[in-house]
Amino acid sequence: MHTDPATVANGELPIDELELLDWTQALQDVLHARGPDRVKRLLEDLQIYAQRAGVWSPEALNTPYVNTIPVHLQSEYPGNQALERRIKSIIRWNAMAMVVKANMESDGIGGHISTFASAATLYEVAQNHFFKGPDHPSGGDIIYFQGHGSPGMYARAFLEGRLNQTQLTNFRRELQDQPGLPSYPHPWLMPDFWNYPTVSMGLGPLMSIYQARFMRYMQARGLEAPSERKVWAFVGDGEIDEPESLAGISLATRAMLDNLIWVVNCNLQRLDGPVRGNSKIIQELEAIFRGAGWHVIKVLWGSDWDELFERDQKGLIARRLRTVVDGDFQKYSVSDGAYLRSHFWNADPELAALVADKSDDELWRLTLGGHDPIKVYAAYHQAMRNRGAPTVILARTIKGYGLGEAGEGRNITHQQKKLNADELLAFRDRFQIPISDQVASDLDFHHPGPDSREVVYMKERRRQLGGSIPERRVTASSLRAPSDEFIEEFLAGSGDRVASTTMAYVRILTKLLRDPELGRYVVPIVPDEARTFGMEALFRQCGIFSPVGQRYEPVDSASLLPYRETVDGQILQEGINEAGSMSSFIAAGTSLMNYGQPMIPFYTYYSMFGMQRVGDLVWAAADSRTRGFLVGGTAGRTTLAGEGLQHQDGHSHLLASAVPNLYSYDPAFAYEIAVIIQDGIRRMFQDDQEVFYYLTVGNENYRQPPMPDDPGVREGIVKGLYKFSTSPLPEAPLQVNLIGSGPMLNEAVTAQAELADRFDIGADVWSATSLGLLRSDADAIERWNMLHPNDPPRVPYVRRCLGDAPRVSVSSSDYVKAMADSLGRWTAGPFLALGTDGFGRSEARAELRDFFEIDHRYMVLAALGALAKRGEVENSVARAAIAHFQIDPEKANPVLS
Repeated sequence: MHTDPATVANGELPIDELELLDWTQALQDVLHARGPDRVKRLLEDLQIYAQRAGVWSPEALNTPYVNTIPVHLQSEYPGNQALERRIKSIIRWNAMAMVVKANMESDGIGGHISTFASAATLYEVAQNHFFKGPDHPSGGDIIYFQGHGSPGMYARAFLEGRLNQTQLTNFRRELQDQPGLPSYPHPWLMPDFWNYPTVSMGLGPLMSIYQARFMRYMQARGLEAPSERKVWAFVGDGEIDEPESLAGISLATRAMLDNLIWVVNCNLQRLDGPVRGNSKIIQELEAIFRGAGWHVIKVLWGSDWDELFERDQKGLIARRLRTVVDGDFQKYSVSDGAYLRSHFWNADPELAALVADKSDDELWRLTLGGHDPIKVYAAYHQAMRNRGAPTVILARTIKGYGLGEAGEGRNITHQQKKLNADELLAFRDRFQIPISDQVASDLDFHHPGPDSREVVYMKERRRQLGGSIPERRVTASSLRAPSDEFIEEFLAGSGDRVASTTMAYVRILTKLLRDPELGRYVVPIVPDEARTFGMEALFRQCGIFSPVGQRYEPVDSASLLPYRETVDGQILQEGINEAGSMSSFIAAGTSLMNYGQPMIPFYTYYSMFGMQRVGDLVWAAADSRTRGFLVGGTAGRTTLAGEGLQHQDGHSHLLASAVPNLYSYDPAFAYEIAVIIQDGIRRMFQDDQEVFYYLTVGNENYRQPPMPDDPGVREGIVKGLYKFSTSPLPEAPLQVNLIGSGPMLNEAVTAQAELADRFDIGADVWSATSLGLLRSDADAIERWNMLHPNDPPRVPYVRRCLGDAPRVSVSSSDYVKAMADSLGRWTAGPFLALGTDGFGRSEARAELRDFFEIDHRYMVLAALGALAKRGEVENSVARAAIAHFQIDPEKANPVLS
């Protein structure tokens, strides 16, 4: 500190320093006499007093840029540090060699070295001392690994004997005769290894929060025993810029998720450059998390800094660190000791004096906290014992640590894939890998042997902690699909009463929740739209899960259907938060893996705000082998009257069709929904198929007919197509097929009558419950036929249904034409698809269906036009239909208007 003009005479300390000394001594007295809690309260009272006096404290949420845990409160490190360092060094070498070898053998195959290089200590301390494996008495921890660090996990599994050398050699070459390893964590590709995909950045952090909350949900409902299991998420500091990363942190506090630990790998770099070159990402994150109520632990400086901080009685280092921006810190990481002395330490004469006895080399070798196992262990130890709130550890590291001139701390390090011979030898020497120059240059993997001290030690540590990590285990489900008797009422129809498919779905869900066999395993999830879907009765029946119950009297407490929160509530009410709801769906839908307990999630949401809003999470659910039902309510572009462009969904089924293990349905009637849900529960929870379902339900009220008395109807509902109504004019010379999906099936029935009554044309009406499944089936059969030219060709299901007669087929759907368009490849006659391409409008249903040209009038016109084109009716017939139906042939194309 420089001498202030206001100093005490005769060489005494400056007045500022005397005041500081007076205050710190007073605070020390309180600490010794009353303890840390009293100190906290005193500081809070002083802050209140200062604020009343008009003194604003802009950094109230930040602590100094030093380690949170002082040296005297550090827990003692229990492991063999020398042995653990050797293990970590071997893993570093193999992780690096895997990526570099892959790119030398197949240029451009990609991979990442630098992320694991920065995080190796963070992972290894946890692997040796904290991660609970699946055989631990309390159950295994759930871990979301930083996706770009996957080579490090592979390298450790190689030492453990879980992966072989060929797999490492073929990294990112999964289609070889001896398959290699996928680029990132993908449970679909490694179903015995990875648990969750995390490399779509931001999803791992978000999913971890809802997973930790779901663990509490399972415990509160008596489906999982209380335990010390933890949910860990390893996050990059650049990843925090993804909106999903921070989207759920307040929930973690409200739900008091002290079973949640985040480790933010603060290497200050993202893909192209610094995360916050002109400020400090760690301080920014500290303020965000402290403001949200998290317990924040900063791990910034290694043990060799302790003596310097102890020597610095004036706080000079902390003050200097506060002024340095991350861009400078990054520059320091690639500079030598002389540069550090000149640009950091020499900024203040007293600061320079603190390190006058240190050589430049000693200054360069000062380690960061995230690379010091002692500091990392102390942080984990404290996090494990924190109660009442989640913990985030902000660990300062260097990206590409150990790569030296090849990329350590440099902007290019994320893209670094190759090292030259000198760089390989330097890496070997830095981490003391016991291999020759030739072995190093050849990038051979190093394994000290299954009986070596290193391997025996690491496997013993994992044995004591409950088994290897990561490892995916899924037990068989014990659930059985609901019986035919259970769904019988829905097969009978609604008689003369009208009802929407949403009402039918909610009735089925309500009945499932009451079922003595399945009810307790059903997880209703809703993003603040329960009343929209008519689900408010479930509040009283099941309760909304809240870890603290209901501490208030709801304003509607006197009503029949009050808002009811309970500690053991069954409903997950996520607020206006589709991403959080989808994360809960994934947590519930993968419960067999984490809890050995099958859960059946039903996530009901506004269909427009599903696939297009959280499509990345839907893809993650597919990769995670999630099971359950996604239900898009108020679905359709014309069924949802009045809401307009931003709410009317006409494309979610198209988006769903891109997800390989997602079965997508657009049912028209209650009995179709009942059969689909029954079949879905059978597939997912009785036959253990790792698939999931998407259903759309609407709010249009109409009569729900009974299921046709035909043994093929059930199969057709499940496969995507069945005959709903036979032609009323079976002897008429002209016959067409009318295909309706969802509510458009009613329009097809009306069109059938119009064609018969007005034009003497017969029409069979078909219900297309899943245009997507019809296409998938036909495409798979076409592929089989191509690969088996000598075998009798197989026939797609859609062709078997519609037959070989070259009939005109007209399909109408509340979704875009592409859903049905491609089916024409597999039909014997012309196939015309009507759909809702374009933007929605605020209007009534009839006007909307006229606007998009999908109602019964356009179905009739499309059929007549196709027949006229084939010369089976005169063009004048089609013109007459246009006049009769008052269709404006010059109306604007809805796609462009």
